[in-house]
Amino acid sequence: MHTPKHIVAVSAYVTNANNEVLLVKTHWRSDTWELPGGQVEEGESLSEAVRREVLEETGIKINPIGVTGVYYNATDGIVSIVFHAHYVSGDIKLQPSEIKEAEYIALNETNIDQYLVRPHMRSRTLDAMKKQAVPYEHWEVSPFQLVERL
Repeated sequence: MHTPKHIVAVSAYVTNANNEVLLVKTHWRSDTWELPGGQVEEGESLSEAVRREVLEETGIKINPIGVTGVYYNATDGIVSIVFHAHYVSGDIKLQPSEIKEAEYIALNETNIDQYLVRPHMRSRTLDAMKKQAVPYEHWEVSPFQLVERL
């Protein structure tokens, strides 16, 4: 039997007081804007990972609320979980080794194609714009303990 191996990634849909969406451009995908996020590290919960990734990439502290979608890239074996998150604190401060640009953008269904040119990133952002989150739970099971529920 072959044990499947996947990469798990997280990203966050975060807005500011003007309802503008926090987006980034990475050096290796500089043709498109996208939601900030990245790979989950071994032993890290999904909510911890999304907090860490957004902070590392943008300098913004967030509080995830719930999951807006789960997406699978079969070519690369990547499972992507998108969170709706509230802004907590911080000003945009780039991680220059990874992030080329970051800013809040007045994004909507009419102009999204100008910013997110890759269809898989556009669909998950459109889903997140609906702000309809589903629960996310983080459990330890020996003994059973609910660590976090969003």
